[in-house]
Amino acid sequence: MQDFVVKAFVVSVIFLIVTLSSFAQADTILQKEIEELKEELKDYQHRFDILEKSIDDITWFHRVGDIAHIDKVRLTSSARWKPKDTEDKFADNKLQFYSYVFIPKTVKTNKKYPLIVLPHSGIHSNFSTYHTHIIRELMAQEYIVVSAEYRGSTGYGQKTYENIDYGGRENDDVLESRNYMIENYNIVDKNRVGVMGWSHGGMIALMQILHHSDMYQCAFAGVPVSDLENRLASHKKDYSEYFTAPYHIGESIKENPEEYKRRSPTTYAKNLQKPLMIYTNTNDNDVYVEEVELMIETLKKHNKDFKYKIFQNKSGGHGFDRIDSKEATDIRFTIYEFMGQYLKPAKPFKSVQEMRKAAYRFN
Repeated sequence: MQDFVVKAFVVSVIFLIVTLSSFAQADTILQKEIEELKEELKDYQHRFDILEKSIDDITWFHRVGDIAHIDKVRLTSSARWKPKDTEDKFADNKLQFYSYVFIPKTVKTNKKYPLIVLPHSGIHSNFSTYHTHIIRELMAQEYIVVSAEYRGSTGYGQKTYENIDYGGRENDDVLESRNYMIENYNIVDKNRVGVMGWSHGGMIALMQILHHSDMYQCAFAGVPVSDLENRLASHKKDYSEYFTAPYHIGESIKENPEEYKRRSPTTYAKNLQKPLMIYTNTNDNDVYVEEVELMIETLKKHNKDFKYKIFQNKSGGHGFDRIDSKEATDIRFTIYEFMGQYLKPAKPFKSVQEMRKAAYRFN
């Protein structure tokens, strides 16, 4: 009887082990299938982004094609700041990226015109028809505009997305778009080049004027990302995951503070040599006013001469001067006044009413 009980116990244990092993194998298979599904969904998201970008590209022609020659060119810039893997034998290859080119239809080929370098905003975003009225305003003043779809932009697939280099070599892409225009368009005046942008584009505008002062005559930075230590401390944990992703920095700010410092405009405030204007808003819900104030105070600490304004609780929050209200366009008018001092466009706006008519066709 005792032997029977022992055997029954052993059989039960073996059965339990086999059953648990089967469950474990099933769980492993299920987990693998879930991960594969996640990757497939991620790929679909990039495909949707490509489709959305293609539609938006067509929309550009409908919304500004009446006043602008529009082109989209493919350029190359510096290689990835670090190889994706140790076996990548093409790690030193320059990256390819697109840039939008807008040229006023009123230009004359025997004259030269100022160039605006206009990097888009967003940690992962692109230059979309969100900028329609800004482009119309710039075309009316007879600025030529170039906007790079720098590494990390959306609408070009997973590879471009994962080439992100926030605060790093994305700035090379923007500078290359500037150089391309000067080297290939005789109507561009290399001595009248300005850079302007908002949010992450404002950060890039700061980096351009601080790193390449000999390449630009002036810069405007609207609600600019300015200091990653300040920014990461004030934002949620999921924002940090953009940086700790293995295809990006791969380390947190605690693990590698110097890398984050290298990517922050405040680090280079001492380099300012050209006219700069900064705008921010106290109720900005993305780039908090305290971060921009840190940039302003750092510039002051280095005794730099620049212009700035801290707007109080303006409607629109982060996009307060990019929306289409009269208040917003009145503010944009002051931006163009500043840039125009140094770039001398052929047709500067004489009034805010003239500007609104250029952008919206009616006063």
